[in-house]
Amino acid sequence: MEYGVCAPIESAAILAAAGYDFVELHVQRDLRTTEGDDAFAPMLARIRQAAVPATAANCFVPGGLKITGPDVDLEALEAYASTAFERAARSGIETIVFGSGGARRIPEGFDRGAAWQQLVRFGQCIGPVAAAQGITVVVEPLNRRECNVLNLIGECARYVREVDHPHVRLLVDAYHWALESDSEEDLVAAMPLIRHAHIATYGSRMAPGLEPCDFGTFFRALERGGYDGPVSIEGRWSALEDDAAKALATLKKAAHS
Repeated sequence: MEYGVCAPIESAAILAAAGYDFVELHVQRDLRTTEGDDAFAPMLARIRQAAVPATAANCFVPGGLKITGPDVDLEALEAYASTAFERAARSGIETIVFGSGGARRIPEGFDRGAAWQQLVRFGQCIGPVAAAQGITVVVEPLNRRECNVLNLIGECARYVREVDHPHVRLLVDAYHWALESDSEEDLVAAMPLIRHAHIATYGSRMAPGLEPCDFGTFFRALERGGYDGPVSIEGRWSALEDDAAKALATLKKAAHS
């Protein structure tokens, strides 16, 4: 496995010193996806010069750019995705995380079947655009507090299979998976689709080692499914510089115990 942290590019030197393999950036913040290329150029230079590579990015679609509901503009979504993927490719990013709970949330009273078809059309729309830039989009199950659709690993696996594009795959997030009391068997069954993982403690969503948390069942499922891909810490820190090495050691111990 390779280990990284969801963090700003300014943290790359700290992560390198602690022994991490990569940093996971924020699409909207770091790729400047709602601004012109002039605004992105300084960020691109910093990303390319970082002490660890930026191989993934999350927070894909802004909440105001709706994927479900009566106000969907598929052309605007495709144009936005094209910008995001092109800038990601120039940055060396290979994986874009599709959580985007605000954008994909189904509006109250809107037909869920129609919303599902909108989500599928979105996936089928962005798959070829991602492929053209060598990007893989990974769908993230979010707990029901954050979104009202694509909450469980089995549901997201069904979605990815229905989209049916090799550049639209799946992510598992240990925090969301545990909060939903999701199925170990469903996670193992979905493993052929999984290309990325997030992790944080189940109690307060902190970096591993900053509060007690037993990741045993989660890593057992990954091992049973043969997963050996990247794992990003997506959690709160007391102080990144002080805790980064401890978190990595805790994570590696959990992964190999």
